[in-house]
Amino acid sequence: MPRYPDHLQGDGPSNPFPGIKVLERRLGREIPHRLGSNEGLDMPHRALRAHFGDAMVEHAYCYGDAEVLGVRRRVSAQQGIPLDALLVDAGADSLIALALRGLAPMGTTVIASAGTYPTFGYFAQGQGCELVEADYDEGPGHLAPDLAALQRLAHERKARLVYLANPDNPTGHLHSDAAIRKLRAGLPEDCWLLLDEAYHDFRADAEAPFSREVLPGVVRLRTLSKAHGMAGMRIGYAIAEPETLAVLMKVRIHYAVSTLTQAAAEVVLDHPEETRAHIEAVCERRERLAEHFRSLGADVLPSATNFIGIRMANADLAKRIHAELLEAGKLIARPAHPGLGHVLRITAVEDALVPGRLSILERTLSS
Repeated sequence: MPRYPDHLQGDGPSNPFPGIKVLERRLGREIPHRLGSNEGLDMPHRALRAHFGDAMVEHAYCYGDAEVLGVRRRVSAQQGIPLDALLVDAGADSLIALALRGLAPMGTTVIASAGTYPTFGYFAQGQGCELVEADYDEGPGHLAPDLAALQRLAHERKARLVYLANPDNPTGHLHSDAAIRKLRAGLPEDCWLLLDEAYHDFRADAEAPFSREVLPGVVRLRTLSKAHGMAGMRIGYAIAEPETLAVLMKVRIHYAVSTLTQAAAEVVLDHPEETRAHIEAVCERRERLAEHFRSLGADVLPSATNFIGIRMANADLAKRIHAELLEAGKLIARPAHPGLGHVLRITAVEDALVPGRLSILERTLSS
């Protein structure tokens, strides 16, 4: 079992301001008179009322539920994940930073793929960790994080944590559940696996039993930004053993998820049929987009996400196409990391399928 940092062993530190919602649950009753809260409860908010209405104002007054219980209950009920194995925070990015703060102290080594979601490396270096990267495994029809290389580096560098996005961003590659189990089993005993599953909902097997498992030595991250369309609200959740989440709670910003965000997330989660329809539409567009570019001769990578990756002949060509599209007011993504500079990423939105929208790329592929 990976170990926790020395300064987080034992009972402390404890959240000094759990908030009124947590206090009401501890007492088992409502507290109707808030005479000790300094949140600006008597602010008239005339401008907010005029612009957004009274319902918005009710969410503006107070700190959110520090335990985000309403969202956790809904995720638990819908996905069959134990309630005490869920922690909600301000999006997957915030959860990445939280995992690093709680599990990888300054000076320790962390491992990631060279070109994967760059926010992990950004946060790791800001935490004072040594970031060591493994090259992608690349071949015909294949561009994926190299699990064997990640495992080997974890042993060689005595790493405290390994990061893996699955499905991967920016390639879209999906490792099997068996491959993830093998990776975890092959890591050093005291090394954590941070499994970023931001695109989990777009997997064809998203509801398989493995998706609900609480894996020892693993922190799984998911988000409501993609399939649920809530990127601007900033909300996501971690799945891990309760004792691991208890450690993360020691370094978590307790009011990171706003009252408005929590309320909005509860509404969206209460209408899962809308989310399911959105996922189906995205996957259908993804396949149409992939088939369109394959018909033009593009090397389209397999994807289990809401985007496709196109592998260009070289990084210089990808850079030129990216720049020309941007100059024409059409933003697609190209990884900044030189290891994946030859990849272009296109989101499977209807706008990408409008005839002529990506003609600059199409002409290059057809020439």
